[in-house]
Amino acid sequence: MTPVTEAIPAVKLTDRINRIEPSATMAVVAEADKLRQQGIDVVDFGAGEPHFSTPQHIKDAAIAAINANFTKYTAVGGTMELRDAIAKRHAEDFGSTYRREEVIASVGGKHALFNAVQVLVDHGDEVILPVPYWVSFKDIVRYAGGNCVLLETEESQDFRITASMIERLITPRTKVIILNSPSNPSGAVMTPADLNAVVKLAAQRGIWVLSDECYVYLNYTGQQFSVGSLNEYREHMVILGSLSKTYAMTGWRLGYALAPAAVTSAMQKLQSQSTSNPTSIVQKAAVAALSGPQQCVADMRKEYIQLRDHVVTGLRAIPDVKCTLPEGAFYAYPNISAFLGRGGVKTASDLAGKLLREAHVATVPGEGFGTHEHIRVSYATSIKELDRGLERMKKFLTSL
Repeated sequence: MTPVTEAIPAVKLTDRINRIEPSATMAVVAEADKLRQQGIDVVDFGAGEPHFSTPQHIKDAAIAAINANFTKYTAVGGTMELRDAIAKRHAEDFGSTYRREEVIASVGGKHALFNAVQVLVDHGDEVILPVPYWVSFKDIVRYAGGNCVLLETEESQDFRITASMIERLITPRTKVIILNSPSNPSGAVMTPADLNAVVKLAAQRGIWVLSDECYVYLNYTGQQFSVGSLNEYREHMVILGSLSKTYAMTGWRLGYALAPAAVTSAMQKLQSQSTSNPTSIVQKAAVAALSGPQQCVADMRKEYIQLRDHVVTGLRAIPDVKCTLPEGAFYAYPNISAFLGRGGVKTASDLAGKLLREAHVATVPGEGFGTHEHIRVSYATSIKELDRGLERMKKFLTSL
């Protein structure tokens, strides 16, 4: 007698989780890891993290914290020492005037962004988001119930964003403008004048600016600038920062936000019901990073400029590849439109997939960033790895 098999009922998930997709960058990392587990040598241009080790004085501070048994819960938004260090570092570097109660430390910059969007964006609110955008912006807004209004930029204009471009998209439902300078994925950097004009426009219209400054110290234009210096508009801004890229501390997970006290208080309330405080020993390491010698930041920035020049030269040497010169972060965003329609390649995702499976080079397709003719190449690696990957890319692309 054949046993009766009951159908497994479908799991009904919430509408909010069905509004979002997995991170495109994390998907590439996972696929590359699978190939490595099969013994395949993969050149990784996909990962968005520094190739440098965390500076020794930062590691020493964490070890000292463990030995001193600094391993208990702390205040939800971080210790007073850490919040003061965040405010002081930003004030010294950018002329901002944030107080302790206007600072919150979180479990990474993405966590700070998530919290800020959750407390500012309600169902039906519109958020102006320039394209190309970092993969998580759109999904975090959608999770909150907001609607992204996409601002298309021009590659021929180096993906420039101006106040007049944003003004055309403002409606009575506009609640937030998201800025990311230097940009992930394009490496574009907004000029101080353009940033000033956008922030002024937002303040005049009663709109919030969320400024993701994860790469603010990896600005290669010689004009280090944060909207936090625009103190007259601070009541309409949230600055989001991270130690991940600045101090090569990606796995440590320490980010922060600078905002009016009412906003940081609301973020702290949300955080108290999710992660609670950032890891205690990481907070001690963060204080050492922010308060200690900053030469490591300058040294890393100098090397990134050399790596940028090398990878852009290499990409431009591949026939039919076009690539703007990124002015910050550590990504190149080459235009691969000439290859669409060749060799069964219809989309950037197709091309990135073939590059990974056939040439064993990991890149991130542009669809995750809102464009359809690009791939993202991380140059946060050694010259040797860049050359290996570029050679594989050239061989593969010229064969299509």
